Amino acid sequence: MPEVEMSEQLIRLIMRQGLGPLVYPALQEKTPLNTNSLNTKHLLLLKQSCVQNMQQQARMQIVLSRAWNALEKAGIKTVLMKGAGLAALYPDPSMRQWGDIDLFVGKEQYHPACAVMRETFPDALKFDEELDHYKHYNLIADGVSIETHRVSVGLTHPADVRRYQRMESAGMAKSEKLVLDGLEVRVPEPTFNVLMVFLHAWEHMISSGANTRQLCDLALLLHHEQERIDWKRLERWLKALKVWDVWQVYMIVLKHNLGLEVSGLEVSGSEVSGLEVSGLEVRGERLLRAILGERVRGLEEGSATGQPKMYRNRFVRKWHTMQVRRANAEWVAQFSPAYARHMKAAIWLSGLARLFAKDRHWE
Repeated sequence: MPEVEMSEQLIRLIMRQGLGPLVYPALQEKTPLNTNSLNTKHLLLLKQSCVQNMQQQARMQIVLSRAWNALEKAGIKTVLMKGAGLAALYPDPSMRQWGDIDLFVGKEQYHPACAVMRETFPDALKFDEELDHYKHYNLIADGVSIETHRVSVGLTHPADVRRYQRMESAGMAKSEKLVLDGLEVRVPEPTFNVLMVFLHAWEHMISSGANTRQLCDLALLLHHEQERIDWKRLERWLKALKVWDVWQVYMIVLKHNLGLEVSGLEVSGSEVSGLEVSGLEVRGERLLRAILGERVRGLEEGSATGQPKMYRNRFVRKWHTMQVRRANAEWVAQFSPAYARHMKAAIWLSGLARLFAKDRHWE
């Protein structure tokens, strides 16, 4: 195999994207073991990230077992989401870096589940309030972040929230068993899991920032579960949530850049064709460049943190926040003009709802 030339910039990119444990085995095969080689020094940095990831996963497995068993004992049905469950799709689970434990309990079990977590980990760091409009309650136990989820994905448009809740209820009710290092857990059924993983990736893309690892998760999930996915139902769900156009952009990226070849790329037999006409290829390239570049979205010019200015007048604060979010929607239009329009409608609707919500007067 030809030697891969590694630069410090490439190593930083790999680490920033959370891909160290995934790419290290392949790079190791292509790099000669020469202690004086710059490549070897860079390779050792990746190897260190792999060792740290394996140590962290060992700690997480212990914390997960304690949390899971405590919730089960309390009679709270829990579904394991994202990281730990998706790691099982990789050739070796240690190849998938994950930093927290995501436990879905739903709205009805949310407050009892949060109480169980506090009782199970009395010395944990607690810094989130247990409010009903939060997506999850977070605490850190033994250096491991545990997120107890009311909902699996945060949406802003009221219609999307209602529709997704029905999808979520159906998908979580049909959760399947998975054994992780001897611990039997539940994970979402395949069709809903694909929807959730995709929406989670898109949620990060339009808010806090996405990474290539999320693309890998989606590609592996589609590859492993292609025979069990209900493609017609998935298409209905994607269209109902106004993300059908975004889905096609993601599929172009997975097909052209990650080499994914599954029947699901042509959902319900409707082939992704006319790429030059629809602009999917161009928008896919923009999406991938944005992910690799980790450009910050929707932040106020001159702000180091991205937090909107804290104006004294609440109405002025709300107006300023809405303007920042509209600017973010304009940025999103380069990937999906259709979803950008949907975002703008959601900004007005959710903004008004937040303005008059009794439990958000402090915002």
